[in-house]
Amino acid sequence: MKTTKQILATALTAVAIFIGTSSVNAQSITKDAFRFGVGVEGLLPTGGQLKNISNIGLGGTGRLQYGLANNLALTLTSGYYNYFGKENTYTITNGTQVTRVTQKAIDFGMVPVKLGIKAFVGSGFYFSAEGGAGFETKDAYRGATGELNGKATKLILSPGIGYASQKWDVGARYENFSGQDNNYGTVGLRIAYGFGL
Repeated sequence: MKTTKQILATALTAVAIFIGTSSVNAQSITKDAFRFGVGVEGLLPTGGQLKNISNIGLGGTGRLQYGLANNLALTLTSGYYNYFGKENTYTITNGTQVTRVTQKAIDFGMVPVKLGIKAFVGSGFYFSAEGGAGFETKDAYRGATGELNGKATKLILSPGIGYASQKWDVGARYENFSGQDNNYGTVGLRIAYGFGL
């Protein structure tokens, strides 16, 4: 938990530095223009089996943005999320003998592919909404029978907010992963560097 707090504090400090040192001009959308950004993602699992196997994740994403209007953009985002396996301790009782067993969960991976929209509301601030598919890369969580469920494809729905300058884009969002008998979520913080194409 201490490591999680340190990573979160570092991420928030980085956000403050990026916003403070960014150009005073907020990002302006140019109709019919493309931008590309490369970002680092901090991830906190919020529920379902994912919360049972991981406390924190880290990812990298690329985002292509196309200006539909002066305050509206279409986005396509993909990359990789890695959720680090956590240690779980179990107590096993066999007659009068009690044994404590510590087991580390395996790391869990996800490849998201999302289409979205960003609506700018002034001074670089925006609301976003994304939807798409998430492709699990490992069998990491167990179903009701205790067997590994296998890799699944999840429906991703994700609302978010953020701030974009001419070079930096900082956004926070909630992502819901649903389908195939196991739903879970994550809170994400993305810090990205972008440029026009």
